[in-house]
Amino acid sequence: MDLNVNGVSHPIGYGTPCFIIAEAGVNHDGSLETARKLVEVAAQADVDAVKFQTFEAERMVTLSAPKADYQIQVTDASESQYDMLRRLELSPEMHQELLTYCGQQGVGFMSTPFDKASADLLEHLGVTVFKIASGEITNLPFLAYVAQKGKAMIMSTGMASLDEVAKAVETIRQTGNQNLILLHCVSNYPADPADANLRAMHVMENTFGLPVGYSDHTPGIEVALAAVALGACVIEKHFTLDRESPGPDHMASLEPDELIALVKGIRAVELALGDGNKEPAESEANSTVVARKTSQVGQ
Repeated sequence: MDLNVNGVSHPIGYGTPCFIIAEAGVNHDGSLETARKLVEVAAQADVDAVKFQTFEAERMVTLSAPKADYQIQVTDASESQYDMLRRLELSPEMHQELLTYCGQQGVGFMSTPFDKASADLLEHLGVTVFKIASGEITNLPFLAYVAQKGKAMIMSTGMASLDEVAKAVETIRQTGNQNLILLHCVSNYPADPADANLRAMHVMENTFGLPVGYSDHTPGIEVALAAVALGACVIEKHFTLDRESPGPDHMASLEPDELIALVKGIRAVELALGDGNKEPAESEANSTVVARKTSQVGQ
């Protein structure tokens, strides 16, 4: 399939370059200036798209909703979940500025909507790909609502069983929208590499006949590179300007130099995979002749 991100087409599938999403998420801390710096870092790393999150706190959580354990560890424990999310919102005007700035920097703009109004905002802005968070995979009415917009969808599957993924895929397909990519994911921040279970990508690909990638929450870049070696067509990875910054996602994010290393590593892995034909590489030509002559000495 072809993934059109704000007017730029990216082939997705076997033998095509992995589509790399740098997940800024809420690591802008509510600051447009910081968000713009994150876009610059993503562009310098040569990723395909930088992704934010679109929500309004009052439509996501109640005033008394508790924070997740990992959020308590890295944010003010006295601050409520609602107040934290309210502080991390991006206004419609900020969305428009970031969309424009991404275009100027030569990197795609993406965002994850968490409610219908947020999806409508992204559609109004002309966003061409909807990223669906793992937490929405059982929210079938929301999936149908987004799918009916006819845009490409990339859906993470953290915390979901294969049966739950099947119901989500069927819900989307019933709208007539066939432009769907699945991302295997483990929804811990950070996730233990031992829990990654990367072979689940093959199970989903074989079960649903869809392109499958990996949304990585493990520390470092090794597991993401392994996913590419196993055939992930999309890699999504959180990044930040400073992992020591206070905030819910900084701790599980790459810093700028690590993001650059990830992209370089992915491209190196892709080159190393080759075409699968077993024959001597061109670079082996001279060494092969020498080796064969050496093996005949004394015969």
